Amino acid sequence: MLQLSSAGKRFGQKLLFEDANWLITPDERTGLVGGNGTGKSTLLKILGGIETLDYGQLTRVKGMTLGYLPQDGLALRGKTVFAECLSVFDHLHALEREAEDLTHTLSTADPKSKEYAAAAERYSDIADQLHVHDIYTLDAQVGAVLGGLGFSKEDWERKTEEFSGGWQMRIALAKLLLQKPSLLLLDEPTNHLDLESRNWLENYLHDYPNAYILISHDRYFLDVTVNKTIELWNKRMHVYHGNYEKYVVQKEERRTQLMNAYKNQRDRIEALEAFINRFRYQATKAKQVQSRIKELEKIERIEVPEEEATIHFSIPQPPASGRTVIEVQNLTKVYPMPDGGEKLILDKLNFTIERGDRIALVGANGAGKSTLIRLLSQQEEPTSGQIKLGHNALVDFFAQDQYKVLDPNAGMLDDISAASPKVPVVELRSLLGCFMFSGDDVFKKLGVLSGGERNRYAMAKMLVSPSNMLLLDEPTNHLDLRAKDVLLDAIRNFTGTVLFVSHDRYFIDGLATRVFEVEDRRLHIYPGNYEDYLWRKQGGPEKVTEQITNSLTPSPKSSTGTTTSGSAEDAGAGKDAGAPYIDSDVWASSEARPLSSEPATPIKRLNPIKLKQLEDRLRHAEEEIPRLESAISAVEARLGNFTSAEQSQKDAAELESLRTKRTTLLAEWEELSLTLEEQQTA
Repeated sequence: MLQLSSAGKRFGQKLLFEDANWLITPDERTGLVGGNGTGKSTLLKILGGIETLDYGQLTRVKGMTLGYLPQDGLALRGKTVFAECLSVFDHLHALEREAEDLTHTLSTADPKSKEYAAAAERYSDIADQLHVHDIYTLDAQVGAVLGGLGFSKEDWERKTEEFSGGWQMRIALAKLLLQKPSLLLLDEPTNHLDLESRNWLENYLHDYPNAYILISHDRYFLDVTVNKTIELWNKRMHVYHGNYEKYVVQKEERRTQLMNAYKNQRDRIEALEAFINRFRYQATKAKQVQSRIKELEKIERIEVPEEEATIHFSIPQPPASGRTVIEVQNLTKVYPMPDGGEKLILDKLNFTIERGDRIALVGANGAGKSTLIRLLSQQEEPTSGQIKLGHNALVDFFAQDQYKVLDPNAGMLDDISAASPKVPVVELRSLLGCFMFSGDDVFKKLGVLSGGERNRYAMAKMLVSPSNMLLLDEPTNHLDLRAKDVLLDAIRNFTGTVLFVSHDRYFIDGLATRVFEVEDRRLHIYPGNYEDYLWRKQGGPEKVTEQITNSLTPSPKSSTGTTTSGSAEDAGAGKDAGAPYIDSDVWASSEARPLSSEPATPIKRLNPIKLKQLEDRLRHAEEEIPRLESAISAVEARLGNFTSAEQSQKDAAELESLRTKRTTLLAEWEELSLTLEEQQTA
């Protein structure tokens, strides 16, 4: 469909890539990866015909169509959102009008005339095209795509110019998806999408009938959407078959093989050179020396490119807070409306955040996530209710527009050094390098940086002097994969407490120990990471066992092993404040469903993080079952030696509780064992 041959591109004096060869097939599902500045976006523009090659050739099949989505910069105006998206079908509407005209011709022309024959043939062609494009469902197609990308029905009739840049990019993406070109080129399509929209886009691309190539800094998105990964590295194009996870493994294997080959070649070269130097002037060895000189000259030297250093940055640990960091009671927030009315955003929320929690705050756009995090950071005042900070709780807030609080006249390196005088400058420069500030960039004034660059810097600055309670609103925005890894590792090793909003599935899955969902002005709390949250929302055999486990197993991050209550209703009187929260709707649906070893849906391969969690829970169950059996034996022995009626009643109740726990844990152990066996054979 499209082919690059010996392709190369320069950017000024800098060579981006050379000798690139790539045959793009009609079923292409490729992720384009590489460090910043390696030429990913440039290559995508070349494929889209926006830029040209400096070397080599680009060949396209006649009749193929291309659709290109840049990272940003598109602006639409003059039409409503729905009309703008529907305009991609203007050619079909033109064909429909032509078909109506042909109908009139056929009704008036002589059936034996050439005019009639030509009109009939053209009408047949048009009818086939309209049938293929399903002309009668165009409105439904537009509505489905707009809904999937987060536009409400009220938004459909708003003018496109009323929307911000991020929503404008969503409209542009919707138009491309509706056009269904032969090759879809997407540069960071998830940048402006929330989690729900990303999930929808993943499913849409899974069923997309044509080819697509995309650039993304979202690992999870790449894992579930591509089956081939192309890396631009060391000015070359390297092809890996599989998604991002497989690419990481294959890249390491390839580098290991390269290093082994390099070592073997160096050993051989050294041996040849030693022989030549030793016997060069001995006439009896002249023939052998000449043979080895020729062999040495023929060797094609293996070059090992300099590997980009992996940076591990440890956050300076803050002073410890008390066990309870934040306690919220009956929190309500109401905003006044221009018409004099009021809009209720959050309604009587009750929850507790404890030391060591890693909480992901999720919910649809406009649900109130940013409002809640601003309330917790005391950027806004609640309409009613209380937010109590625990003992020695020091709150630090990172906003989406954090760059606005930076001093524009300060130099980057001077500013971050002043914030962390005990951290060596070399370490600070390494950290700034992770956040894409290298070389002379660190000496720039903050005022000359773009908004995204200043936000990246603000995140780096927070890491070198954090408080013990971090509230992070979209911390992964504007970060590449390497910077996200640094941030994820740093927060994992952070001893304080974190509540964060993020649209990056890999980041959430790798960090969260609880998920707070804001929905319908209330808060629902789920233990585990985002994948656990989705499974609890969607049901399945895992739902029952996971909730039972969380009701029995202490939370690893809590000093007492308890989690907190959820919404106002669930945290009301009569509920144990230390008991784990289980969404009442979810629990009701799972109680009615017996445990079963047969999956309700086809086996789905789990990501490594989820697999590791299942293995840890299985190991815990295997350790806990013998302990419960020992405890049961001890209680049974006590019951055999009567001391008092009161003590016997206590022992009998304890025995019943232990037996119930053992039964539940055995059922969970069987379920986990079966799931892991299925994963090994999947």
